[in-house]
Amino acid sequence: MIQYDDDIKKRMRRLEGQVRGVLNMMEEEKHCKDVVAQISAIRSAADKAIAYIVAKNLEECIIDKIASGGDTSKVVSDAVELLIKSR
Repeated sequence: MIQYDDDIKKRMRRLEGQVRGVLNMMEEEKHCKDVVAQISAIRSAADKAIAYIVAKNLEECIIDKIASGGDTSKVVSDAVELLIKSR
């Protein structure tokens, strides 16, 4: 099982702050272009967080498979499928 390190937790806290910021912008009735730009930044940050988590998990799974003498191709294809589903 993956251990979520401080880096990913920091990324998620940053995302949480960005979402709160967008809600504040909406409360203040900021221009829709500004709100959409911030939501786009959130989506980009979320995509990067997903990629980071999948990559870390893939790394750990490959190490485990190699250590046990298993085939790593299924682990890689599962990771690719997970990335595709996240879009």
